[in-house]
Amino acid sequence: MNPFDLTGKVAIISGASRGIGEAIAITYAQAGAAVVLTSRKLENVGPVADKIKAAGGQALALAAHAGQEAEAEAVVTQAVGTFGRVDIVVNNAGTNPHFGPLLTAESSHWDKIFEVNVKGYFFLIKAAAPVMRRQGSGKIINIASIAGINPGPMMGVYSTSKAAVIMLTKALAAELGPENIQVNALAPGFIRTKFSAALWGNPALKEMLEKATPQRRIAPVDELTGAALYLASDASSFTTGSVLVVDGGFSLGALPIG
Repeated sequence: MNPFDLTGKVAIISGASRGIGEAIAITYAQAGAAVVLTSRKLENVGPVADKIKAAGGQALALAAHAGQEAEAEAVVTQAVGTFGRVDIVVNNAGTNPHFGPLLTAESSHWDKIFEVNVKGYFFLIKAAAPVMRRQGSGKIINIASIAGINPGPMMGVYSTSKAAVIMLTKALAAELGPENIQVNALAPGFIRTKFSAALWGNPALKEMLEKATPQRRIAPVDELTGAALYLASDASSFTTGSVLVVDGGFSLGALPIG
């Protein structure tokens, strides 16, 4: 049997309109899962669902504000109503309205970032966990960041939120482990997405980041999806509370050579 086969599984992926969320949704669908895709605006996520269905997969697009508990509950209810179960939750929706020195951040920046990046993750897990308990199994993947391990340049509030995501992951892994629900975090490095364009779109900053990365490059998003598939599949049945770093070696802090 293929331990990476997701046939018969149902996955919810938040923030699935583009970038990492879209790539993970397509990968899961290709592996056989029915996928429920959320984004704040339906017109943004609908085309991704249409692409998956056109390729023969099963997909449901839903509009949901990631930071609102009632909307997270509605997503889980609709997922169960459509596909009958929820096996996998990928918390990917994120925001970062502040880019600059940490002490220039305003209270509104902290509120917005933590509403979506931390509380939003908690709300979706809280809504899905009872379904997973009834089923006797589940996979929860929280998209963190290497910025949650070492602070990202000019991203102090965002980095703090991702550190919180890592601790949320560990705390829930300890609590849900006895119920056969694995909770892990995926910590990407610098991936070429629209969300990170402020970094790789700046030539000087891009050059600095590439020199600080042993693999000397910023990765395309499809180099992250294999790790996401592992964490969603039976292959990771004894992996919980882990933070899987995919960053080309950036977090090693190695000095550039050559």
